[in-house]
Amino acid sequence: MKRGFFTIMSAQFFSSLADNALFVAAVQLLRTSKAPEWQQAALVPMFALFYVILAPFVGAFADSMPKGRVMLISNFIKVLGCLMMLFGSHPLLAYAIVGLGAAAYSPAKYGILTELLPASQLVKANGWIEGLTIASIILGVLLGGQLVGPLLAPILLSIDFPLITTNLDTPPEAAISVLIFLYFLAAWFNTHIPLTGVEMRPMPKRLTSLLPDFWTCNARLWRDKLGQISLAATTLIWGVAGNLRFIVLAWAAAALGYSVTQASALQGVVAIGMAVGAVVASMRMRLEDGPRVITLGIGMGLLIIMLIFITNVWVAAPFLILLGALGGFLVVPMNALLQHRGHNLMGAGRSIAVQNFNEQACILTLGAAYSLSTGLGLPTFAAITAFGLVIAGFMWIIRRWHARNCVQHRAEVEHLLAIARNDNFHD
Repeated sequence: MKRGFFTIMSAQFFSSLADNALFVAAVQLLRTSKAPEWQQAALVPMFALFYVILAPFVGAFADSMPKGRVMLISNFIKVLGCLMMLFGSHPLLAYAIVGLGAAAYSPAKYGILTELLPASQLVKANGWIEGLTIASIILGVLLGGQLVGPLLAPILLSIDFPLITTNLDTPPEAAISVLIFLYFLAAWFNTHIPLTGVEMRPMPKRLTSLLPDFWTCNARLWRDKLGQISLAATTLIWGVAGNLRFIVLAWAAAALGYSVTQASALQGVVAIGMAVGAVVASMRMRLEDGPRVITLGIGMGLLIIMLIFITNVWVAAPFLILLGALGGFLVVPMNALLQHRGHNLMGAGRSIAVQNFNEQACILTLGAAYSLSTGLGLPTFAAITAFGLVIAGFMWIIRRWHARNCVQHRAEVEHLLAIARNDNFHD
């Protein structure tokens, strides 16, 4: 790997670490203020909101300037969201602003991989990026849980600066103030990301002109025989992964009576499994192997349903590792295949923006449905069962869809896979 890749990894690690710790702090902030449970569940779709709204624009924005600079600006937007949360804005609104920064960050983070590395290294690079991101999820949720927990929170609240009134009165507020410094550390790494030499594409003077271009790119990826299957699978996988963050917290509270600090450790267990699955996939899978792993997605949905029968943490831990491993093993080859096809069809930034739009729309839809069901009084276990059934059902549909396409368009699919194999060989 080129040296610049490790700088990108470092920037991504600290930004993602802060994102995941902030989620735990935001949940605790809502619980401290006695907010209803549906607002806690709504944190996930609120984070995804700007991914969907700004999808036609963030890809072009990422392609309009060096991607390290895009990532730097995005981190400062996340800092703004943290400050809003500290100074009295509603946590859902403030967390949506953090999501705005993440929406701008993502096309640059993934798009720069296709600019910096050859196609033959994309699966390996995705394995490293996803593995490191998952490591940041593990450490982030653990960090967030400890920052709001009984051990570190009193220490943070006792810190006093001469002539400065901090007005930090609760553990979540103290945790958020610490996380701001992590975003600044990520921003420092952003300033050291090298230029790739790829030609920039200036933003158009009329931003509305990006709308038809985005929908054209979206339609082009959905019409492509490899693009459609990888896009459908990654959309649903990330829809599941995004909402599992809160579902594990809700399940741990209902089944085990865990606090946010205790339940955050179980979130880390899921992420450990995803890291293992991602690393194994990066070692064993090739770019053209992506469509073969779709069946595992049905198993993910069924495992989520089985979660409601577990009431012992020693049974839950290996079960959650297995659930995470399936997701990690699925997402790495499908992500790499989607990036490769998208880069060839429309360019890195735009293809990642299309991918983010579909994935975050899925997170938004599933999260909104889950929070609505809890808001209407549906018990936690019933909501989790419905969630798992929806996932298994849609994965079965995707599998059938892929099987039919392979029969109807076998020559075209095999030709596209041969191109992927040749790209790997020549690179």
